[in-house]
Amino acid sequence: MSEQHKTEQKKILVVEDNDFVRMQLVRYLNEAGYEVVEAVDGASGLEQLNAQISLVVLDVRMAPMDGFEFIKAIRGRNADIPLIMVTGDQNPDLLNEASKWNVSAVLMKPVHKDRLLKMVDRAMEKLRKSS
Repeated sequence: MSEQHKTEQKKILVVEDNDFVRMQLVRYLNEAGYEVVEAVDGASGLEQLNAQISLVVLDVRMAPMDGFEFIKAIRGRNADIPLIMVTGDQNPDLLNEASKWNVSAVLMKPVHKDRLLKMVDRAMEKLRKSS
């Protein structure tokens, strides 16, 4: 893969049903130079998912399809895409479940910009090294 192609492949899908949180995540990522595609729920997120998406940031608690149902659906299609989950849930089982599904990071809400960008950069770096 050429160096130019690597820098181009920076499109991130944000799947979050809370408008305020989604707009905040999108703003943080846009300010950091990433192209962002938005989805308001898991089903529309699956529709938006394509080969140009390098990483997914998603909420855990959504309806009707929650974050883990979304992950199960995409792991069948694209096992390697990095996933960063955001949640307000303090449940320790959530972290165990996330690690089972190879989630790159779990961030607690409210999501802090620097922490989000650090996790995105780390996941993107792994992606570059594996390609």
